[in-house]
Amino acid sequence: MKKIILSNSLVAIFCTGLFAFNIQDNYISNIKDNKLLLNSINGLNDDEYDKFMLGRSFFSIPWVKAPSITTARDGLGPLFNANSCISCHPKNGRGILFSSDNIASRSIVARLSIKSNDSLEHKKILKEKGYIPEPVYGNQLAINGIFGVDFEGKIDIDFEEKEIIFPDGEKQILLKPKYSLKELNYGELHKDSIVSYRIAQTLNGMGLIDLISNEDILANEDLEDKNGDGISGKANWVYSNITKKIELGKYTWKASVAFLKEQVAFAASNDIGLTTTIFKDENCTKFQKACNEAPKAKDIDLPDNRLDAITYYLKHLKSYSSKRTKEYEEGLAIFDSISCSKCHISSFKTKLGFDIYPYSDFLLHNMGEELADGRVEFLANEQEWRTAPLWGLSLHEKINKEKPRLLHDGRARSFQEAILWHGGEAKNAKEAYMNLPKEQREKLIKFLEEL
Repeated sequence: MKKIILSNSLVAIFCTGLFAFNIQDNYISNIKDNKLLLNSINGLNDDEYDKFMLGRSFFSIPWVKAPSITTARDGLGPLFNANSCISCHPKNGRGILFSSDNIASRSIVARLSIKSNDSLEHKKILKEKGYIPEPVYGNQLAINGIFGVDFEGKIDIDFEEKEIIFPDGEKQILLKPKYSLKELNYGELHKDSIVSYRIAQTLNGMGLIDLISNEDILANEDLEDKNGDGISGKANWVYSNITKKIELGKYTWKASVAFLKEQVAFAASNDIGLTTTIFKDENCTKFQKACNEAPKAKDIDLPDNRLDAITYYLKHLKSYSSKRTKEYEEGLAIFDSISCSKCHISSFKTKLGFDIYPYSDFLLHNMGEELADGRVEFLANEQEWRTAPLWGLSLHEKINKEKPRLLHDGRARSFQEAILWHGGEAKNAKEAYMNLPKEQREKLIKFLEEL
């Protein structure tokens, strides 16, 4: 009897592992193709695929201003950055910094806020928004407006060079951002205003993040640095407009949004000017008369069924993960040896039982003064950022015919430049990288470029 029980147990374990492996193949591909992120996961039935395609249509097809005979897609603006989601995420990948005419692309946005004055009003806003919007321009600068509504302003991108010399004599030129705002149509910004420039992130793995349990993310939190490694990952606990409760933040550059659906609604409001049941107000401030008086066809531009379809679409996109070649393993060993993996955690086990490789812990870390944006978002302070997931970045060159611009504001032209900007909790890892033999540095960069 014992032998039979043991045999059955082994079969169960084998089948469970095989099932997880097959499920992983449904979600993840290691084929580097410029259209990969436009595909659905495997195994959707007809109804599910119809919902996926419905979400894709609302994500990809441009919106128009209201009122319009195109009633399914009217409601654009009155103030907006882009008229579709896909225009900021080309082929669902990471955004580009410059457009073809060498000006700031729609993928780079200027998030606006002011410092809190500690009043009761500001404390209430901080509790629900996580930051205090700039009084005249609101949450984010709108670079476009519908007919009759002046756009808010434009972003100007410039850099100054900064030279870094390695211990072995190698030199690297970094680009220090000198971003600014111009053509402000509603007057000067508040004297205490803070401008944070953010580039659109890749949509690779967006649905897989939802399959990581909160417990697995929180297991890596070390607020008091009890292990003494100089790294103290911190969860961002944020207010959700969906649950009306405090939730674990997982999305955005500062992990300031808890749920993918809420992130979709937030982007719809700030980037396209669409109202939802989650964010019901137009993104006009009281100082923008024409914006407030603009024609409106309906109360909610993006109703729940369409918002849910877009969310479903993003949750069921195919994701890319690199092949585990000999070169991959060699690069990963170097990555681990200089402590990069303490924040850029390579893998998580999903709720469905298979492994994913985001190279992030989805926690906040102090990245030092040089990467600070001065902006608070809930528990994220001026120098803290969510560990940027590295998966899928290797698709960028396939999609855009150019290497990705890295870090939150796109300042880094390469992985080496991005590493050299690391400070704060990542300072030791940066210095360890700089002290590697050049051959090992090159192996590590090649590894990162394949993720």
